[in-house]
Amino acid sequence: MRIGPYTLKNTLFVAPMAGVTDRPFRILCRTLGAGMAVSEMVTSQSLLYGSEKTRRRANHEGEPEPKSVQIAGADPALLACAARHNVENGAQIIDINMGCPAKKVCNVMAGSALLRDPALVARLLTAVVSAVDVPVTLKIRTGWDRDHRNGVEIARLAESCGVALLAVHGRTRSCFFEGEAEYETIAAIKSAVRIPVIANGDIDSPEKARAVLEATGADGLMIGRAAQGRPWIFREIDHYLKTGERLAPPSRAELYAILMGHLETLYAFYGEHTGVRVARKHIGWYSKGLAGGAGFRRAVNQADSIEDQRRLLEAFFGRSPAGLAA
Repeated sequence: MRIGPYTLKNTLFVAPMAGVTDRPFRILCRTLGAGMAVSEMVTSQSLLYGSEKTRRRANHEGEPEPKSVQIAGADPALLACAARHNVENGAQIIDINMGCPAKKVCNVMAGSALLRDPALVARLLTAVVSAVDVPVTLKIRTGWDRDHRNGVEIARLAESCGVALLAVHGRTRSCFFEGEAEYETIAAIKSAVRIPVIANGDIDSPEKARAVLEATGADGLMIGRAAQGRPWIFREIDHYLKTGERLAPPSRAELYAILMGHLETLYAFYGEHTGVRVARKHIGWYSKGLAGGAGFRRAVNQADSIEDQRRLLEAFFGRSPAGLAA
């Protein structure tokens, strides 16, 4: 697949997730098989450009190309300004968020709230595409609620405005993450446009990945929550789609190496105070399903230093039974 001048090694995307898809996680997922990763959402409010949080979210140093930054907002001029700002600071693709269901985002008419106003969607997309000379991609949901599924209309708008690629989470905003993803709507969207369409929602195994591709006709897949604590899911899916065979799960030694490597990049990226706290949730995800994991997670959540976290991990992996728990 190509996005503008960039050729991806495969069509597996890491979904942008606030508080998760920071630079260390994006690089790790790319290393473990993902073809592309999109940054956490960056606000279009210019007053926040100088904040440490925003700088970290848009930090792509050492990341493989293409470097994609997701922006959000409801004002065309501000969103265009945000796009230019990020391109000037190294973004090679601009992704626009019209899929976030969070109340704090929707309450300011950003994220998936924009799906209620197709005319505003068109103005926003036109403003951003006109403002930058890099590809612009878009992430949406299937509509605002079950009675207002307008994903096909929005997809056609996006294509007419010059959007290069569309990712679709197969739920409405009102569904949040409940119920099953509606792949039939993604299929309808794919049939309605010529630009690449990426299917997102409930893809948690190689078999499910193939089934979603067959059900939707999508050009690729975007994986979010299933990669939390399991970033190797991308190589598993890639291998299965190419060969029809399942890769063996990582050994306990490899799991430990992946986890420790991830934590070291978090400590370096955030510093000790924030790094230790960000690491807690990742350790929790990685240890899910391991024998003795509950007690281990309680201890990790009380650890306040890098050395304490390292010590707990060494002890847990050193004393636990070999192999992953069922």
